[in-house]
Amino acid sequence: MNYILISPYYPGNFQPFAHRLNDAGVKVLGIGEEPYDQLGSELQNSLTEYYRVNNLEDVDEVKRAVAFLFYKHGPIDRIESNNEYWLELDAQLREQFNVFGNKSNDLKKVKYKSEMKKLFKQADVPVVEGRVVKTKKDLSKAINDLGLPVIAKPDNGVGSAATFKLSSKEDVRHFEEEWGEAQVYFLEPYVEGGVLCTFDGLVDQQGNIVFQTSFTYNVPTLELVNGQLDLAYVIQKEIDPKLEAYGKAIVKAFGMKERFFHIEFFKLENGDYVALEYNNRLAGGYTVDMYNFAYSIDLFAQYASLVTGREFKEPDVENQFCIGVTQRDVYDYKHDTNAIYEQFGDRVKFEQRMPDAFAELQGNQFYAINADSQEEVDEIIRFVHKRKNYSIANVKG
Repeated sequence: MNYILISPYYPGNFQPFAHRLNDAGVKVLGIGEEPYDQLGSELQNSLTEYYRVNNLEDVDEVKRAVAFLFYKHGPIDRIESNNEYWLELDAQLREQFNVFGNKSNDLKKVKYKSEMKKLFKQADVPVVEGRVVKTKKDLSKAINDLGLPVIAKPDNGVGSAATFKLSSKEDVRHFEEEWGEAQVYFLEPYVEGGVLCTFDGLVDQQGNIVFQTSFTYNVPTLELVNGQLDLAYVIQKEIDPKLEAYGKAIVKAFGMKERFFHIEFFKLENGDYVALEYNNRLAGGYTVDMYNFAYSIDLFAQYASLVTGREFKEPDVENQFCIGVTQRDVYDYKHDTNAIYEQFGDRVKFEQRMPDAFAELQGNQFYAINADSQEEVDEIIRFVHKRKNYSIANVKG
């Protein structure tokens, strides 16, 4: 099997995709921008060949790279980055070279928030009503229909980039100036008191869910960035049955195959949920590592098993919570890395400096820490986030 891995070097914690695919007997062919020497010996040894391009944004250059690898190694069975940023590139390449997986037309439903909303409704999952906004006239009508506050996001956009909370007429005026009708936006009512949570997992070649999980944020992403708040998110030991039912219905409606998925919801104060976004890939940052720690699994190896037609193996140990908790360089915390290790010992699975690309959103210093109970989860978050002369409230999923 020939598997082209787009950007095998970055992000660094996704390099195990190459290692585990290679371990499974797959011929892994890398295409990336980094010089070969920068890859390091472990990644070099996992790649049968590496083709360096000057710019992964240059689709023609990347197509020439794929053509070269095709000519040298034979037909290509998979092309994948597992990275949100390159999903459209992956799809274009699959289309050009007739490779299994999503083509460009398949991405419409996972690129546009307005299209996602249609499929959520088709799956009978609650949503908040939204409006597509192309002009200032559309904006005015949408705000009249929806009222304030609203969240304004690019209809085709990733994460919290270029997202605005509009709570007043002044906010709307500011948004109009920033926006300038430059791209299509999607407006929806702001959900008061909603807890941001997810239904995540992996589907096999037939679209069946073979792995599922959920995590809960302490604060919504927009507030996290704008307020430069402390992040904590928790991989749950068990999934709320209502969330699981909604998540499974959505996965069925979207009909993806042999892919990770990451679906965002708000949990409402009444215990129900509203679906927000379907992401056609893994959650970002170190979340995949946290799945592995919480469930005593190696998802990179299990993914390689699926790709090669083997069986997904369920772990036979009890699930734990895993908390991703960060500290920001701008704040003065009471407990440093040594104190955290001293307090929690081998429950600290790892600590890392966050890449600059994620630091503004998530913080600068990241810890992944396992826990057996919600009480331990709360204790860990309080301890890590405790600032000098500052206290933190409990965070519950």
